[in-house]
Amino acid sequence: MKFPRSAKAAVCALAAAGLAAGCSSSGSSAPSANSTQKVTLTFWSWVPNMQKVVNVWNASHPDIQIKFTEAAGGDAELAKLLTAGKAKDMPDMAQIEYQSLPTMVSNNYLADISSYDASLKSDYPSGLWTQVTLGTSALYGVPQDAAPLAFFYRTDIFKNHHLAVPTTWAQYQQEAVQLHKDDPSIYMGDTATTDAGLFAGLTQQAGAQWWSASGSSWSVGIDSPAAKQVASYWGNLVQEGAVDSQTAWTASWDKSFSSGEYASWIAAVWAPGDLSSSAAGTSGKWAMAELPQWSAGQDVSGAWGGSATSVTADSKYPQQAAQFIAWLNQSAQGTNLLVQDGSIYPASLSAESSSSLPAQTFMNQPDFYTLAKQYSSRTAAATWGPDVDVAYSDFSDDFASTVKTQAGYLSALGKLQSSVVADMKSSGFTVSGS
Repeated sequence: MKFPRSAKAAVCALAAAGLAAGCSSSGSSAPSANSTQKVTLTFWSWVPNMQKVVNVWNASHPDIQIKFTEAAGGDAELAKLLTAGKAKDMPDMAQIEYQSLPTMVSNNYLADISSYDASLKSDYPSGLWTQVTLGTSALYGVPQDAAPLAFFYRTDIFKNHHLAVPTTWAQYQQEAVQLHKDDPSIYMGDTATTDAGLFAGLTQQAGAQWWSASGSSWSVGIDSPAAKQVASYWGNLVQEGAVDSQTAWTASWDKSFSSGEYASWIAAVWAPGDLSSSAAGTSGKWAMAELPQWSAGQDVSGAWGGSATSVTADSKYPQQAAQFIAWLNQSAQGTNLLVQDGSIYPASLSAESSSSLPAQTFMNQPDFYTLAKQYSSRTAAATWGPDVDVAYSDFSDDFASTVKTQAGYLSALGKLQSSVVADMKSSGFTVSGS
């Protein structure tokens, strides 16, 4: 679904740090209430059990009450936010994935909260802080979680079929073929081409940059050699029948994890939270390992999602909203609740290093957070453009409609490249080399 951008936003792409940044957010002029005034703030998030976290805040902050609404995750929430933004009816605060922040900023839908929360900078990795500042002096949210990719696998299935944890993508392919041949009722997993975020993260690991900027000019590398390598790899696996090819995030897809049809899942470190709800009966049967590498001995990961909590331009109480999101994402109490009840991996460095992080009980893996910290530090840098919403929407359409072969996936990737370039040009951005 495409959304119109203002002419102002269309020409205000900044190249600092290689990221898109819209002109100053209209949130900077939002009316600010006295900090002692009793207010009720609205908040959208898809973190599991967020209402429990909000309840803790509300119990100790009678003058700043949070009214929480559970939102559809990621792209679905972004679409609703963009629609609400046009109607000037956004919540005070929203969880927004990092790749979606440039889209929100270019539409002037987020408030600059640098006057309230800029002091938090030292507690976040520079790469994540850059994601919420977009290379400017403004601050468009507080980082909430990091989302490095990893390899999650069923220890019982791997043991029964004498499988080794794959360390390279070549080994993954060999074992996927052999597993399905030995037992046609089991797949190594699903294709990575039914979710744009996962596919983008895997191309990121391979060295692709979907967007890059120089001065006021953009380059789009969605069909770069590195991205083609990933598309070709998964197209071949699907063509061989070595992995499943059903649509992610459906009831039947969830059932594949709970029934043991899938022996593994390539996902981010937030995976245990999803598995605990969709495949609760498999608790204690999963383990996490490093993402397979393109070359033996490499140590690189990509990211799938990860998000910040932002104050919207519609909020009349940005100071109080900034106070809440700082507590949620940086205080020991807030981050512990997010980890314990929401199963996130915290972006805050102090939380990441805290000895009080609650155990990851679903995985039954004592070194879960130690490994997650390693993978987070090895995540390749990513640059997000101003029309990720268009790219992700078109990705789903292009790959769903293509023939499930190597050639079909490469064709879908080329089509996506063309549609993103066309959208950027129609929105007023200068795109070089196209």
